Amino acid sequence: MAGSDPAGEAGGGPPASGPGGGWRLRQAASAFLFRSPLYRYSLKGRHPHGLTATPADPWPGDPDCADALFQGRYRFAGEEVTAPNQAVWTASGMSEAWLAELHGFAWLRHFAARGGDAAQRHARALVASWIETFPDWHPLAWRPDVIGRRLIAWLGHGPFIIQNAELTYRSRVLDSIVRQSRHLARAVGLVPGGPPRLAAISGLIYSGVCLPDGRRRAIQGLRLLERELEAQILGDGGHVARNPSVLMAVLRDLVALRGALVAAEQEVPVGLQNAIDRMGPMLRFFRHGDGGLALFNGGREHADGAVDVTLAKAEARGKPLHSAPHSGFERLTRRRTQVLVDVGPPAPTVAGALAHAGLLSFEMSVGRNRLVVNCGAPERGGGEWRQATRATAAHSTLTLADTSQFELRPDGIGGRRPAVRCVRHEADGSVWLETSHDGYVPRFGLVHRRRLYLDASGDDLRGEDRLTPADGRGAAAGRPFAVRFHLHPQVQASLVQSGAVLLRPPTGAGWQVRAAGGEMTIEPSVYAGGGEIRRCEQIVLSGRVEGGDTVVKWAIRRVPD
Repeated sequence: MAGSDPAGEAGGGPPASGPGGGWRLRQAASAFLFRSPLYRYSLKGRHPHGLTATPADPWPGDPDCADALFQGRYRFAGEEVTAPNQAVWTASGMSEAWLAELHGFAWLRHFAARGGDAAQRHARALVASWIETFPDWHPLAWRPDVIGRRLIAWLGHGPFIIQNAELTYRSRVLDSIVRQSRHLARAVGLVPGGPPRLAAISGLIYSGVCLPDGRRRAIQGLRLLERELEAQILGDGGHVARNPSVLMAVLRDLVALRGALVAAEQEVPVGLQNAIDRMGPMLRFFRHGDGGLALFNGGREHADGAVDVTLAKAEARGKPLHSAPHSGFERLTRRRTQVLVDVGPPAPTVAGALAHAGLLSFEMSVGRNRLVVNCGAPERGGGEWRQATRATAAHSTLTLADTSQFELRPDGIGGRRPAVRCVRHEADGSVWLETSHDGYVPRFGLVHRRRLYLDASGDDLRGEDRLTPADGRGAAAGRPFAVRFHLHPQVQASLVQSGAVLLRPPTGAGWQVRAAGGEMTIEPSVYAGGGEIRRCEQIVLSGRVEGGDTVVKWAIRRVPD
């Protein structure tokens, strides 16, 4: 079931480097206040008789998901609860991500897509049940980003859940919307940076333009939006989290917000339109030939045309860049071959709380076939699998001494951020990159340099991985290294007599991998690009660090018909 990452008042929030102790104390003090009877009384007031604007939800729903909800099957964030004929709001043992999607109500679009009286009655019954269960503040159900998403969903489906409804139910829904909106205006700053803060701000703006008394909230939200777009959307249109899926989720939120402003006959801020215009081409940048996204920093494929629908609704027609220096990615495209390379440092802690250690990793696709991939990230939050897929070994790059390029913590990264360098060259139709990172210097005194070359035909990708002692140091001699090429599950790999590996994608020509400077083997791997863990294979070039430069050369070439 589709859902968005739960994504903040003028006082701002925690610093960009991450929530600190002061911020946590502020949250604890706020929770004490929000539980008090006096605070509950402060949210009371007259509620309107109707909405001043009814923006339409721009994103298509899935009738099959509505059918599952009819049957009491609630699937969010890779987890499912079956609760037929009973309230699901107090389900126990579920992840925070699952609960946030449940309380965010984005799934109302599935009932709207199903249509009909039965779907409308069931959706209204769930809304009424939520209002009865959570009339007052709750640490998760009333969390600012969750309120933001719920207001977007309720107001974006206003006619479906409110119009022509029984008067008592209608009054209760409008009263709840107003109370949540008043609370959100006070609590919007209690959200860490990143998509959650944008979700809270968007909900504040929705309530401001859709409710008769919302002008002050709209002004507050638009002011916060301008500041947050400057902090989160980079010059090339990428998102500061460096995650293609986050980029798409934020773009969808901004497109919906633009539509709400237009529906309310409000002026669309220049900064909002400019952000959408930059983000569209950057989303195209990350799109492989199969229409899905590359798997960097926890991104997933997003099949079923979701990327194309997002681009169409965004109406951002710019072509993808070849270089995205602000985001830290390069795109090598020749004919039907596309190679995407991560050449940027990890994102700041708040925006990239689950940043991956995939410096200089690449993905390669030919037409609609993905050949070389990163492992991606499982949909279900937390756990050993999510931490394992963040490691350098889960990426198509070089790993030294079975360690990651920098420290990976459950809530972000530790230690210094590595420096990454990239120079791009193009000549006679061919393109090549000279890249390096110093993530292994503090522990091993070695710089990893990677050169990638794609010829004009797109049939020949060559690479060189080099470990160079920094400042003449060579203390890491004898340490093991591995250059990994994770393969898409649909690609079959086999060793041939010449010592090469033959790759056979589902369609089209085969490809051959040759290498020198390391022992080449085929080993098991995993792939989570679709959200679920699947088995696949990886090619591994292994060896040990030498006294001077250690060099591994390899090539991936199309097999002639």
